[in-house]
Amino acid sequence: MAIERIDCANDPRVDAYRGVRDAELMRVRGLFVAEGRLVVRRAIDDSRYNIASVLVNAASLRDMELVFQSLDVDVPVFVCNGEALASIAGYDVHRGCLALVHRPAAKTIDEVVRTATRTLVVLEGVSNADNVGSVFRNGAALGVGGVILSPACCDPLYRKAIRTSMGAVLGMPFARTAADEWPFALSRIRAAGFTLVALTPREPSETLDAFVARPRSARVALIVGTEGAGLSTAAESTADHRVRIPMSGEVDSLNVATAVGIALYALR
Repeated sequence: MAIERIDCANDPRVDAYRGVRDAELMRVRGLFVAEGRLVVRRAIDDSRYNIASVLVNAASLRDMELVFQSLDVDVPVFVCNGEALASIAGYDVHRGCLALVHRPAAKTIDEVVRTATRTLVVLEGVSNADNVGSVFRNGAALGVGGVILSPACCDPLYRKAIRTSMGAVLGMPFARTAADEWPFALSRIRAAGFTLVALTPREPSETLDAFVARPRSARVALIVGTEGAGLSTAAESTADHRVRIPMSGEVDSLNVATAVGIALYALR
């Protein structure tokens, strides 16, 4: 690593960090943002990721110095005070620690399906970063082998999704379908040996408890839609089974990440 002190928020050496709030700009540059000490540590420790640079305050430098020593010698670690860091990034940075990381090559659906030995999660139209990140965190905790996302889903490598996932996005294989692949990609997942299970509150459907109580395939792809509209008719009709989580009459749906967590626990 190469530690470089930044005394002024206008220092051109950290110009790349001025666009970290712009997700599209980061994608165009071939980068993603790791935010917070835990996530940055995970990105550095994982050999699949190539760190471009790090931006920290003094407290994060002290806490992470041993981790930073594993960086390549030409990777700069920029150090500045908290006020300058917030000015550079455009917001109050979580725990004073950011890293710019080169985006890995995108995986194909077939690659993700091939390496998943048991459960897959398939998300349709889930655009909220907190929900996407939470699904990945739940999936990592409950043994999911990969996540497939429809074209309208939030980018899992968006900084907020990564942070919400507690870095789980970095270790979970995922693939995004192209616009002309959805929902036809569901049939490819079935052809690879997965039973397609749509999670929906609509009838006709059976309760989750009833579904897991009877003999079923060990390889399940759980298909989940948005909290409001739910799954599209095309995606839901492609599924082999429709299941629901019974609820009281007080609410008509659960937060999507909560529903995924309940369903994954039951499917174990």
